[in-house]
Amino acid sequence: MQRKAAFPPSVDAHTRLLILGSLPGDASIRQGEYYAHRGNAFWALLGDVLGEELRGQPYAMRLKRLRARGVGLWDVIESAEREGSLDGAIRGAELRDLGAFVARLPALKAIAFNGKTAALHGRRQLGDRSGLALIDLPSSSGAYASLSRDAKRTAWMTLRDWLA
Repeated sequence: MQRKAAFPPSVDAHTRLLILGSLPGDASIRQGEYYAHRGNAFWALLGDVLGEELRGQPYAMRLKRLRARGVGLWDVIESAEREGSLDGAIRGAELRDLGAFVARLPALKAIAFNGKTAALHGRRQLGDRSGLALIDLPSSSGAYASLSRDAKRTAWMTLRDWLA
């Protein structure tokens, strides 16, 4: 099994909302971009939340638009062994120090977890952070097909409350 590593965070001092995934999938790792697999609805869902088209923009512009709206991206897992891209295949996960990380984000108001694996590891690390809203979202992954895109969109629209 191959050990896979996550990306550096995409945040700045104005990040109000931090979206945490679990660990980038193989397509993302190959391209060096968060949520690069075409079957992942992340960019479409977040575009709906922001009210702007993100999916068709170059990756650097997508990150720039997120930062302009106070949205940051990162993952709860630093590295892990995993065959393929499914969260269920993650073994030997090395977790991030989320507590220390979020303490360095002065404008942070909310953390959203993209999927159950991110929520499980993230909530375990963060515990009850006074003053931070912790939001569990359905996974944007195409592999999570038991919930329709419209149902996912409805859940993700709650993020609007935390935008800059």
